[in-house]
Amino acid sequence: MKWLALYRNTFLAVTIHIPSVLFVSTSCAETVHAQSLYPEQWFTPAKTASQLGIADFKQSPLLNRQGLPPVDRRLPDDPIVIVPFDAIGHFGGTARLISEDVPMFMSPEGLFTISPDHKTILPNLAESYAYSADGRVLMVSLRRGLKWSDGQPLTAADFLFAINDLQLNKAFQPITPPELMGITVHSLDQWTLVYQFLNASPLFINNLAQLPERYMVPRHYFEQFHPAYTDEEVIADRIENMGFINWQTFISTAILQRRNEELINQPTMRAFKPVSFTPTLTRYERNPYYFKIDPSGQQLPYIDVIEAENVGDTAVVVAKTSTGQFDFAGFRLPTQDIPLLKLGEESGRIKVKIWRRLHGSDLAIQVNFNHPDPRLSTLFRDVRFRRALSVAIDRDEMNDIIYFGRGTPRQVTVIPDSDYFEPEFATAYTRYDIQAAKQLLDEIGLVDIDGDGMREFSDGSKFVPTLEFVETETPKQMSMELVSSYWNAVGIDVRVRLIDRGLQLARARSNEFVMTLWHADRTTDVLFAGNPDFWVPRKIAGSLAMWSEWSRWYLTDGVMGEQPPAEIIELQRISDELTTTMDPIRRVQLGKQILAANAQNLWTIGTVGLAPQPIVVSSRLKNVVDEGLWGWDIRGTMPYHPSTWYLEPGVTER
Repeated sequence: MKWLALYRNTFLAVTIHIPSVLFVSTSCAETVHAQSLYPEQWFTPAKTASQLGIADFKQSPLLNRQGLPPVDRRLPDDPIVIVPFDAIGHFGGTARLISEDVPMFMSPEGLFTISPDHKTILPNLAESYAYSADGRVLMVSLRRGLKWSDGQPLTAADFLFAINDLQLNKAFQPITPPELMGITVHSLDQWTLVYQFLNASPLFINNLAQLPERYMVPRHYFEQFHPAYTDEEVIADRIENMGFINWQTFISTAILQRRNEELINQPTMRAFKPVSFTPTLTRYERNPYYFKIDPSGQQLPYIDVIEAENVGDTAVVVAKTSTGQFDFAGFRLPTQDIPLLKLGEESGRIKVKIWRRLHGSDLAIQVNFNHPDPRLSTLFRDVRFRRALSVAIDRDEMNDIIYFGRGTPRQVTVIPDSDYFEPEFATAYTRYDIQAAKQLLDEIGLVDIDGDGMREFSDGSKFVPTLEFVETETPKQMSMELVSSYWNAVGIDVRVRLIDRGLQLARARSNEFVMTLWHADRTTDVLFAGNPDFWVPRKIAGSLAMWSEWSRWYLTDGVMGEQPPAEIIELQRISDELTTTMDPIRRVQLGKQILAANAQNLWTIGTVGLAPQPIVVSSRLKNVVDEGLWGWDIRGTMPYHPSTWYLEPGVTER
């Protein structure tokens, strides 16, 4: 444990300012604070050029000699205006990144976007929208004149293709995503979409904002690879030349942007498009048809080029970041390296901004309630066992060692700015009490029979659970070294094993885990109500391995899987109402019922959450907010308008 002392001593030498006011006890106070941090225009639908009297548009000089139509013909009929965080920027420059941060630097563009209050959904590609009174019909009007990065118009056909030809096509997607069950979508004209649902779906716009790639694709590009529109022999030749086994795999990979080679030809609505790729470096250039402008009429983004480096070793990422070799970094920066990064500030090359991760807990520890061994499933379903595991964890020590005291010991629940938050949801069974843990385990019948200090089942057989996990996004390995030591101290001989992400998903789906963990996102109001998956068995995923058979029962209306206990069935019923009620007050009541049940039952066990996330920017990168949330729910930087970031002229790379 020498490394624990090392981190403590390193921290003592560095002063770290981590804003605590981002999280306060009431959502009202949080909303007021958020509105004081950012431009007021970020909280309401963006104004358009005509509303602000902007008639003169400007483009980057990079585009002057590319044979493009004039900028006013590339912009939509009435472009939306984005107010920068600090100042009107300047065109030009090449931003240096690592590849994982590129999605954060050019956040996705869908029908809707997310406000910095982490609750409000705002129109983006959509000009307007309306729900029917019963919530079963959503009508969306597109902005006129929007274009993909290749100049082709964005129309309703792109949205129909994404759902009807892909997501609802069994040949492409054998299992329909839960949020698309029973949906139909059609268009009234090329600018008007109509989504119809079997049940009220008031939160569907949240999905359209948070994961737009699932709901819109450039039809004119992908129909070249779809058998409904192109001869299958032609498709087979194209797919083989690109190294894919079938058209489904190619389109899935392209939509999720998992291989840069294919992205070079794929039109996008994002601020940048890839133009060249090597194993070590990907180059992106500004999208000449990007649809947003600044208040002076300049077409965004300000930056011309991104050069994204592939760096395999996290230690190398940290070293390069701390010496100013990247203009923006966040995804690969561990919390425990904040002291090293702060020391790098002394050179004047970088600024370390401390945001907070939106993870309700960096660990969401899961036991397998559906394990095929009845001894294990019976033990795991005993709430005393889960409570014993929880109170055996010294969260205050974890917070000091891993997070420099700047995280929050808590269970897996929503963030404090959520309308669904109550303090007791976070604090339930978090007080460190090793004697209480031992007493609970004794009551269950897990006792040390052979005198080796570790507990056995009452028949003397060994209880040696294995907890398997993927090291990604949060400091899981370091955390589990501590957690396993705490559990060893009360006689639980847990074994910890690192696995890869593919195995995580396969073992979760096949119900093979004994114990596992993930990080608890889906904790903002953007996602929680529509995806209460850490608290209710409704979905089968690699991150949700504690009740795959109860989820399968729910998803198949009892045809497959295992029927859950009555209390779980009731939670599933509550979650159905939660996702369909049109009454926001009732929705909050239902959400709190689900979270209260977790506080009592600890379906998942949390450790420390709301942790500090280092965001490092070079001295030349401007308009990046000082305080923010970081995580999946808001796709990293979406509320903070990265298209308005710019490189200060005259400040060179060092």
